[in-house]
Amino acid sequence: MAAPALFPPPHMDEDGAAPPAPASQSPPPTEAEAPRGGGLLRRRPPVRVTSEFDSERRLFSHSLSCRVLDGIAKLRLRVSHGGRGGGVGGIAWGPPEVALLARNFSVVVDAASRGAVLSGAADLAGSLRLRAAHNTKEQQGEVSVTANLGDSPCKIELSSLVPPDGLPRATFLFPNGEVSVKEKKLDEDNRILSVNGIVKSHILNGVCTAVYNDNAMDLKYRYKDEEISFIPSISLPSNSVSFAFKRQLTPSDKLSYWYHFDTNYWGAVYKHRADKHLKWKAGYESNNRLGRASVWVGDASGSTKEVPLKAKVQFTLEVPQDNIQNAVVLFHVKKRWDF
Repeated sequence: MAAPALFPPPHMDEDGAAPPAPASQSPPPTEAEAPRGGGLLRRRPPVRVTSEFDSERRLFSHSLSCRVLDGIAKLRLRVSHGGRGGGVGGIAWGPPEVALLARNFSVVVDAASRGAVLSGAADLAGSLRLRAAHNTKEQQGEVSVTANLGDSPCKIELSSLVPPDGLPRATFLFPNGEVSVKEKKLDEDNRILSVNGIVKSHILNGVCTAVYNDNAMDLKYRYKDEEISFIPSISLPSNSVSFAFKRQLTPSDKLSYWYHFDTNYWGAVYKHRADKHLKWKAGYESNNRLGRASVWVGDASGSTKEVPLKAKVQFTLEVPQDNIQNAVVLFHVKKRWDF
């Protein structure tokens, strides 16, 4: 069984930290305002601390990061602890994770597995780009080379595990999708060539997407305008048909509905956005026979980079249809500090 890829497919950006935001200009401090012996303090890079709590898992997680090497890389430390277990003070602390992240190089050390993942990328002569990754715990890596095909927007990539486990995978990338051919191992003696791909095309004011993987194909059509979205889909050869429908009632209100014909499962969600930092939604899923209602205070997209609001809170009420008395309230809190 082939090991999973150690870095994302070629159509995705490589891992790396975004360039540092330009510092605001301010007049230099006077001699009275300058910290005594503060040469080191003035050179200290800004430190960001982010803390989260998930009530469902009863887990706290903390992340500390700062720019190093004159801003070209980011150093990050992550640690988590829960309310159960026999750690220090009765709290179970998880092993830390330390990472050094740059645009073309990264090192992630996981104390839990006592291993590290190293990855890097470099531009070679001409239009070639080399990427490589290595997992010290698994003693396995992956290497790929991507080349532009002349002046066209198309590319071709060859990638292989290290040490190799069969023929390298070949991927052809073009503006509307990609197609890859790789060797698939059926058993110890039998191997076949497997073809996978994804193609997108604009049809009748919408986008049609075809995904082919292991002799199965998913076809999806998405029509969207300013008020409605309609998304029918079918899976072959199982002939599983479903559709989703979304209606923008007002600039702040949206109704979504989906239905699976083969299982009769359905669901509906109503969303309301009071402003940029306050949103709530309520819905029902028939497959889980569960009703949910959630409210967000803060940016619901997950970003906490806005100033002055650097926190978000999400409360969720889950009500089982079969036993209302088992309703639970879950919450998730995320807070950021800059030093």
